[in-house]
Amino acid sequence: MKLKLAVLEDDRPVRITLEIPASLNRDLAAYAAVLSKETGQAAVEPAKLVAPMLQRFIATDRAFTKARRSL
Repeated sequence: MKLKLAVLEDDRPVRITLEIPASLNRDLAAYAAVLSKETGQAAVEPAKLVAPMLQRFIATDRAFTKARRSL
């Protein structure tokens, strides 16, 4: 199995407050468990997955990349 996320980088965070549905929180917790097992990293707090997932989403969104160039 190949997850879209790999080992998480240690980066200086910017704090934001975000409310998510409980079902998404459960999915993040499950993803964190699978990621930990696949990468051999210690268990990751589900909230720490949000930023890398958003980065990956933005980086792979071709329409956004194209629109951003025209700004």
